[in-house]
Amino acid sequence: MNLDFWFRFLLSSVLINYIILMIWFLAIIFARDWIKQVHGKWFNLSDETFDAIHYGGMAVYKIGILLFNLVPLIALYFMGKS
Repeated sequence: MNLDFWFRFLLSSVLINYIILMIWFLAIIFARDWIKQVHGKWFNLSDETFDAIHYGGMAVYKIGILLFNLVPLIALYFMGKS
């Protein structure tokens, strides 16, 4: 497998993961009450705890995207330039 394959793979992975992150963020912004109602059937969460869990989860997901997709993509880009 060559660098071009891995570059395209990581690029598509970054795009898909950022789309998922944006959908999650928009769902929390625009459908927060509905999501809280659904989670409220399973867990007894306060508003602060609910927000902390979701925004913390988004932060961990974004760090994962950066660490496992974007950094290797940039490294492959620089390897291909040399």
